[in-house]
Amino acid sequence: MRKGIVFKLFILTTVLCMLILACIFVGQTIFFKQYYANKKTNAIKTNIQSFKKEYVQNKDNLQSIQRLEQDFSRNNNASITLLDTNGNLKNINDFYIEVKVEYSSKEELINTNATLKIPLYNLTNIEDIPPVFKESFLEHSKFSIFFVSPRTSTTLVPCLLHINATNLELANQRILKKIDIYSPSESNFTKQGDLGLQHVVVRGTIQTIHIPEENAVSNLIYTNRLFMKKINDFQAKILFDENKFKQDTLQILEEEENGIKYRLFIQTITEPNGETTYIFALASLQPVDEAVQMIKDYYIYIIIFALFLVFLAAFYYSKQIAKPLLQINNTTQKMAKFDFSETIPITSKDEIGDLSQNINILSTTLHSHINKLQQDIEKEKQLEHTRKEFIAGVSHELKTPLSIMKSCMSILKDGVASHKKDYYFKAMETEVNKMNLLIVDMLELAKLESGTYKVEMKPFLINEAIEHICEHLSFEIKNKQLNVQTNLSEIEVLANLHRIEQVITNFITNAIRYTPENESIIISTEEESTSVKICIENKGAHIPEEQLIKIWERFYRGDTSRQRSTGGTGLGLAISKNILDLHSVQYGVSNTKDGVLFFFYLNKNV
Repeated sequence: MRKGIVFKLFILTTVLCMLILACIFVGQTIFFKQYYANKKTNAIKTNIQSFKKEYVQNKDNLQSIQRLEQDFSRNNNASITLLDTNGNLKNINDFYIEVKVEYSSKEELINTNATLKIPLYNLTNIEDIPPVFKESFLEHSKFSIFFVSPRTSTTLVPCLLHINATNLELANQRILKKIDIYSPSESNFTKQGDLGLQHVVVRGTIQTIHIPEENAVSNLIYTNRLFMKKINDFQAKILFDENKFKQDTLQILEEEENGIKYRLFIQTITEPNGETTYIFALASLQPVDEAVQMIKDYYIYIIIFALFLVFLAAFYYSKQIAKPLLQINNTTQKMAKFDFSETIPITSKDEIGDLSQNINILSTTLHSHINKLQQDIEKEKQLEHTRKEFIAGVSHELKTPLSIMKSCMSILKDGVASHKKDYYFKAMETEVNKMNLLIVDMLELAKLESGTYKVEMKPFLINEAIEHICEHLSFEIKNKQLNVQTNLSEIEVLANLHRIEQVITNFITNAIRYTPENESIIISTEEESTSVKICIENKGAHIPEEQLIKIWERFYRGDTSRQRSTGGTGLGLAISKNILDLHSVQYGVSNTKDGVLFFFYLNKNV
């Protein structure tokens, strides 16, 4: 039992804790990434709407817009910028070259001798420009630049810059790839021919180049290679794809670069002049991937430590839960064997504590009822034994007078000794009287032992009651020439006069019967604080000590001197015992120096 419940609780607790750990691990490795992505996406969506409102209110304030972009990037860990209708950076124009046109293949689009400002961020990354670039173009400033645009548009996008002297080429590869898509058979801009696009070739001289300082705000965008690449991809898409972005809507695109997932947010804004502004934001999901990978690696140590804690906690928990249950089991096992000596200690106020208390109450109740039942059984056995003894005694007591009466009747019937007819009739009358007295005593004893008889208590003087009885028995006393000595006090007691007289009569009659002739009977009262002791002592033979307790039994006679021939029924002391028990007083018998003393107590009337 002990091993069983502890082991089961230990296994159950361990499995439950391991299941919780497994759910946490699965949730963090599988569902956490999606949760993080959705959480971050929703947060950026909300912040982009706030950014849009702030931009509309402050679109003419360049510093406010830059502060908005910086705050957005810092709070969301994402890159953000504004693009114009053609996908160029809006409000940022500090990375460019100025060229003077000497030749243009499309005079209607670019005039000769015109000065052009050509942005470089859509041709190359700022970090890819060599340190000698400025010196190279100052010494050899001749260049060739190629522009491209859809046939349905006059928008020119520089896609290739070639500095002749240094063989330095800066190319927007995204634009070139788009050109390959539209005209896969020809992508060499130096050749003539219809490429399916409008393209312009310009040659001339570079006048100046502008590269922003390292601490400039725009450097945060220029140096972000991936962000610039996505801007170029977006520019090519809006210029060369027929599917335009919907107006005034937020589109969220899933991107992946080098195994890292990103979310691209494009919010379209329609300006009052009809042009379109794009809020362009890029958020990386790499932090959660790194966190999840770190968690996977760290879980090895977490699992080892958690397993130790789980085993320790499960064992302690199992022992603590099983301990009161084992105590309850041990106690109930003893209760099943009728051993109610042990109680369960109550150490908690929960259901187990209530169960322990209820079992203790049940144990006490069962113990009480079983004791009462055992007492009833013992009493029933005693009553059965008494009943058998009573029947045996009655049978014995009735057998002798019936035998005598039968003999007398046979003699009278046969006519033998007819001259003694009166003698035999007298003998039968004597036996009938004894039988009648025996039956009266038996009925009296049965009434007292019924358990339903109640005595009525009234005050009376005990000395008057004794004197009245002695006067009533004076004839028997004189016949045996006995000397009755009394030492009585005038004391009022509370008892049933008739029943107490019956007890005193039985004691005095018993003393008269067993006191030798010319001896004394001493009757006295001894007053105590709340009671009075009545003593009746007769001189003569002692009662054996082992038989003193038996004289209160029915039909008991201790020796040959206490035989039926003396005239008693053998029920007087049994009747006296029941009367005194009904009064709830002490009584007894003892041997004195030269006789036997009967005594009993009565409560004083106070």
